Amino acid sequence: MNIAIMGQKLARSSLLLILGVALTGCNGPAATPTDARPPLEGARIGGPFTLTDQNGKSVSDTDFAGQYRLIYFGYSFCPDICPVDLQKLMRGLAQFEKEDAARGAKVTPLFITVDPARDTPAALKPFVARYHPRLLGLTGTPEQIAAAAKAYVVTYHKVDGSAPDRYLMAHSQLAFLMSPDGTPIALLPLDDPSTEKDEGAPAAVAAELAKWVK
Repeated sequence: MNIAIMGQKLARSSLLLILGVALTGCNGPAATPTDARPPLEGARIGGPFTLTDQNGKSVSDTDFAGQYRLIYFGYSFCPDICPVDLQKLMRGLAQFEKEDAARGAKVTPLFITVDPARDTPAALKPFVARYHPRLLGLTGTPEQIAAAAKAYVVTYHKVDGSAPDRYLMAHSQLAFLMSPDGTPIALLPLDDPSTEKDEGAPAAVAAELAKWVK
């Protein structure tokens, strides 16, 4: 297992321990009472940001007011984990949209890079298009990315590779569901990359969205 993957797993495990969050498994979540409280309710996660999307347009958090937000931090040059996670998340969102188009349309998926040096708008555009037609890829200056990551308690760092442009980025492996007012609701279930062919993973994402999206 390479250092970047180990870093992602440790960061994810650490946050779950701090928040005391229990994620659902691949078999889908148990029934949730109608008065259930969001598992991340009250957590200090999220905040204002100004970034640039894959079309070169300036985007801020206020542009998504009134929308649920599915937020994942990663990078397009990631060799394994990010593509697998995005596939699960976006297939889960697509399944939720198919089951309930009206509620599915209320969820805006966002991919925020932790590698702004390589993830220009031009690099992000074909990358996000692979996963979902509504997925927005967001980049920015190193300072803007650092501020957004800090707001979402996401950590990341560069891992040198065999050449200056062949480095990896170790980062937290987390997917957030945020409410229409920008407060955190839950972490969406992500499994080990070895289960990338598991059909249960997208179903678990869809089921978690069905719990909280009203």
